[in-house]
Amino acid sequence: MAGGGYVLRRAGEKDIQGLVSLLAVLFALEEDFAIDPEKQARGLRMLLSRYDAVILCVEAFGRVVAMCSAQCLVSTAEGGLSALVEDLVVEEAHRGRGFGAMLLAAVETWARGLGASRLQLLADKTNRNALAFYSRMGWAETRMVCRRKS
Repeated sequence: MAGGGYVLRRAGEKDIQGLVSLLAVLFALEEDFAIDPEKQARGLRMLLSRYDAVILCVEAFGRVVAMCSAQCLVSTAEGGLSALVEDLVVEEAHRGRGFGAMLLAAVETWARGLGASRLQLLADKTNRNALAFYSRMGWAETRMVCRRKS
């Protein structure tokens, strides 16, 4: 998907540094996570190597400005695959352009293509903007303090 100098695509090894920078933006908002570029790069490489995981990104004029990662796991409750959305972040200067919604929709399409019957994510309970965004996107709060979309 492209338009206005922006491209939604699957991330690759060449994007690691840009993705690490985006994770630093995200983890600065989340008290539960520490910014550690080496660890984040290692985790991203692990996701890139798996067939049941994906990292999608939005590139603007040759630079990654937004990302969303997800991976599948077996859900005994569903009796099948569930996709865990791990990271969704858009650089502040590029927010309000629909990139978050595009990335979530693309991750959902990817997960459904693998047979996932549910998507779920965790969000920092103090990140009101993110929680409001997920609600607008149709994600429901659970009693397990996570968000999911069936």
